[in-house]
Amino acid sequence: MSFESLGLAEQLLAAVQEAGYTEATAVQAQAVPQGMAGADLMVSSRTGSGKTAAFLLPMLTQVLTRRAEHPELVPAPMPGRSFHAGRNQRPPRAPRGAARGPAVNPIGLVLAPTRELAQQVAQAAIQLGRNIPGFSVCTIVGGMPYQAQLQRLRLGADIVIATPGRLLDIANTSPAMLTEIKTLVLDEADRMLDLGFIEDIEAIAAMLPKPRQTLMFSATFDGRVGGLARELLNNPQRIDVASAPEQKAQIEQRLHWADHPHHRHALLEHLLADASVDQAVVFAGTQIEAEQMAGQLAELGHAVAALHGGMPQGKRNRTLQGLRRRELRVLVATDVAARGIDVPTISHVINIGLPMKAEDYVHRIGRTGRAGRSGLAVTIAMREDLPRLRRLQAYTKEALVAHRIEGLEPKKPDPVIFSERPRREFDGGERPQWGDRKPYGGDRPQWGERKPYGGDRPAFGDRKPYGGDRPQFGDRKPFAGQGRPFHEGGDRPQFGDRKPFAGQGRPFHEGGDRPQFGDRKPFGGDRPQFGDRKPFGGDRPQFGDRKPFGGDRPQFGDRKPFGGDRPQFGDRKPFGGDRPQFGDRKPFGGERPQAERAWEDRGAPRGGFGKPRRNEE
Repeated sequence: MSFESLGLAEQLLAAVQEAGYTEATAVQAQAVPQGMAGADLMVSSRTGSGKTAAFLLPMLTQVLTRRAEHPELVPAPMPGRSFHAGRNQRPPRAPRGAARGPAVNPIGLVLAPTRELAQQVAQAAIQLGRNIPGFSVCTIVGGMPYQAQLQRLRLGADIVIATPGRLLDIANTSPAMLTEIKTLVLDEADRMLDLGFIEDIEAIAAMLPKPRQTLMFSATFDGRVGGLARELLNNPQRIDVASAPEQKAQIEQRLHWADHPHHRHALLEHLLADASVDQAVVFAGTQIEAEQMAGQLAELGHAVAALHGGMPQGKRNRTLQGLRRRELRVLVATDVAARGIDVPTISHVINIGLPMKAEDYVHRIGRTGRAGRSGLAVTIAMREDLPRLRRLQAYTKEALVAHRIEGLEPKKPDPVIFSERPRREFDGGERPQWGDRKPYGGDRPQWGERKPYGGDRPAFGDRKPYGGDRPQFGDRKPFAGQGRPFHEGGDRPQFGDRKPFAGQGRPFHEGGDRPQFGDRKPFGGDRPQFGDRKPFGGDRPQFGDRKPFGGDRPQFGDRKPFGGDRPQFGDRKPFGGDRPQFGDRKPFGGERPQAERAWEDRGAPRGGFGKPRRNEE
């Protein structure tokens, strides 16, 4: 479809032709007419599908309408910087008392997840709005001087392109800047929610006037993205051109297996040494890995630089400018650059490992093959990347073919990504389709054609009472009546007509002649009652009349000392009777000579110990 059929203004058609576009893409053909009609849109499109122009062209149409209705509302130009001015020198202020035009607040707002994507959208807006008199775009992103952005916004702008965090800070300072917004665009909404901007987006949307037009572009509208869309959009129109995420035919995809990190680095060096590499973007997993890999490639002589979210915005801008000016041949970046680099000369994209989300892989390889050129996307994976590779192929519905480089072949066998299972046929033949299958149960009659449960058994209402001819409950005779034996209840009188229990000649074991409760004798027959009984023990004297325990045995105080006539302890003789005491005893051994006598003065030695030695001849 041509752009002339979309109903664009002449200024916009001329800008599109100057940019080199002749045919509108699928997302542009569907989104531009509905966006110009003022409808809210939910658009799903892949990277490189032309979605940036799909929301910028309706917004630029609103700018042209305001120019025609209010020619005086033209933003003031930004004062230029002197050629010899320093980098940190502020632009000159307008002299005091100078006439100022009416304040020109923006009528379009675009929110982007990253600074690079916001700057890319700003460049596209400047290119498409070049034929609009006094057209002005203001970019508000983090990492740039706060006061300079605030001053630029106060001078007026037609469109503001910003990241949510910095825009919310400036909007709290100057809330009037958002009072005339007519169109809000959320570009890469799923990415903004992944980065944690949902609260900032809700706060910014609460500041915007109502009613307004909201355009949301996202890879998916599931989960939180769908909830945000239901909250911000009013009766949105759904445009889906990314249901089958097929890649462009001019991008070739390859897969190389690496055994270990050193093998992976060797494969990377071999790929970058190829002369067919014009410019390449190498995607790393973390910021530290990007810095280390850039340093290693710089030692090998490559013109390389790193790009990640931890760098100051000024350095990030200089790095991208060096890539666009072809001063850099290799850019090592994280996923922060997966959605914000539009450089047509990038010929190779190399993935060191795979991203966490399959959508990021699609955006990564979309950095090459732009502007009608062909590109090559190479993925160097290890065994631990196998789960991510399976999710990636299930999302893209494309199988990555493994390639080998001579001299750098992996020593381990290639892992199996998806095993091909043989299809089992039903009963040895082709299984019939759903509509051609026989009813469940074969020739068994269907539910509506079946006979009533039980065959010829009468239905519930026609059945006889339970028990056949047995009388019903209300028609039954009293229990135990009319001649039935006793064990069947026969002739048994009813409850009120029964005779007293144990009466009228029945044996005692059947209750006969047993007196009633009030006529019974006291318990125990003729046994005297409790008050008439004799004291316990018969004629035994009571407790106070009993003799002392032990009969005539003398009491404790009258007893003789223990042991009878045995003398007491103090009166006893010394232990051993007449045996002399210790101090009075004779020396041990009787008349045995003491130690003061010489050995030879003693009597004849006895046998045993002390026996004189034998004479040795």
